Amino acid sequence: MSEDTIYKADRGSEPFRFDDKVAQVFPDMLRRSIPGYAASIEAIGSLAARYVRAGTNCYDLGCSLGAATLAMRQGISEPGCRIVAVDLAPAMIERCKQVVAKDTFLPGLMTDVDFVLGDIRDVEFVNASMVVLNYTLQFVDLADRGALLRRIREGMNEGGILVLSEKVVDENAHMEQLLVDLHHEHKRRHDYSELEISRKRAALENVLIPETVAAHRARLQAAGFSHSAVWLRYFNFVSIIAMR
Repeated sequence: MSEDTIYKADRGSEPFRFDDKVAQVFPDMLRRSIPGYAASIEAIGSLAARYVRAGTNCYDLGCSLGAATLAMRQGISEPGCRIVAVDLAPAMIERCKQVVAKDTFLPGLMTDVDFVLGDIRDVEFVNASMVVLNYTLQFVDLADRGALLRRIREGMNEGGILVLSEKVVDENAHMEQLLVDLHHEHKRRHDYSELEISRKRAALENVLIPETVAAHRARLQAAGFSHSAVWLRYFNFVSIIAMR
């Protein structure tokens, strides 16, 4: 695993991008930056085992290097399924293909994976039993988030499940500052310097737009999902499950 040293150097006012430099160090960046990330990936596999039905499609939207794709693939126990892994960044899709090609888990039941280089807002959702947005919606324009979730819901089968993981903001300003401080302490414990933390935060400004949990759940309800709940939270990072 290559070490994330991207923000040791001054990148000026360059916004955060999912380019080849990020792709090379992405696993280390996730491990050190997102508390609870490993738990969310593990649970995606468990949810796939429970909810994915034979002959249906699964979607990993913003698949990056394919962690959620692999979790679903290794959890699926039904035949005739297909996973569609979508990402807008060419560097991510290429490395995702390499990661999945090395997967030898359960060779007797190897779910096919289709790789799509493109915008998740352009995906046609068909016969879906599981859709994953693992820290992806936060990078989609606010004005487009509701329509995307409606289209996902319309393309899902009854009883299908959506996994939505996001960085959030707290409604209470005092608690929000505490959660931000705790997150920065998490980064320091994982050997990011104050300068690296500050530089990355500046790079993500106006690129990653977080919302409150209440806003996410209200949007899911408006999109037609019958039930939703926060099943995992670690500081200001949450994972929500929603049912068709």
